[in-house]
Amino acid sequence: MAIPLIGFGTAASPSNIDQMKEAVATAIQVGYRHFDTASIYGTESALGEALNNAFLNGTVRRDKIFVSSKLFAGDHHDPVSALKTTLKNLQLEYLDLYLIHWPINLRKGASHPNPREEEFLPLDIKSIWRGMEQCKELGLTKSIGVSNFSCKKIGDLLTYANIYPAVNQVEMHPLWQQKKLRDFCRNVNIHVSAWSPLGGRGTFYGSNSVMENPVIGEIAEKHGKTVAQVLLRWGLEHGVSVLPKSYTKSRITENYNIFEWSLTGEDREKIRNLPQKKIVRREGLINSTTSPYRTLQDLWDGEI
Repeated sequence: MAIPLIGFGTAASPSNIDQMKEAVATAIQVGYRHFDTASIYGTESALGEALNNAFLNGTVRRDKIFVSSKLFAGDHHDPVSALKTTLKNLQLEYLDLYLIHWPINLRKGASHPNPREEEFLPLDIKSIWRGMEQCKELGLTKSIGVSNFSCKKIGDLLTYANIYPAVNQVEMHPLWQQKKLRDFCRNVNIHVSAWSPLGGRGTFYGSNSVMENPVIGEIAEKHGKTVAQVLLRWGLEHGVSVLPKSYTKSRITENYNIFEWSLTGEDREKIRNLPQKKIVRREGLINSTTSPYRTLQDLWDGEI
């Protein structure tokens, strides 16, 4: 099935399992059919329980739901086993999409989000990608892809991949628009999916700057929409799928209601001219001894 353009993100911080299950049930009722998780989020089991409740009570069929999860850097030595654990957590027979979460290699059980110096391992994306290809060949996932990969890292991967990545999931919102990356991915037929499309307000890694931007606020007021609706609509109009997250029923509903209206050309021009600054920079993946990245420019290949 094609990736639905609006998904439900589960990277909550902190994570409340009962709240999560209730929110997923609400999201299904509202119309969400795309649910995104990762082993490191600690939400796979809660998401799986909520989805299977919906399957059992006839609310929705499995083949109408798109589920994505991600391979933790501490499991890069064996993506197949890691995915089997993910499927067990989710109570599913297959994923629709499985992603390499970050282009880094760590010891199993490594600290998150800032690994210690001794927890880094040499990075060999070619061997990791071969494990991802095996996941697809075994029928454990319908598609494979990457997350937080630069144009250069994707370009390198394409030189040896037998199966091309279907998706690159990255930080994207009006204050980090990723035009270069979007254009590159479009040219090689890779879909871009936006995590943190609202800027991650309220999380340890996020910022209030996106939701509190005055230009976005003015556009929302003009259209009689919420700031979140404007941000998500902007993403959709740039051809990406968006993964907002909320536990609040009213916001879950509002976030989904972005299909029956459009931004104007003037709106898009104002947003296009906003100053750009990446929020999630991942300084914790940088060190001068064991990390493959000595600087942030190394990690992001100058795309920061």
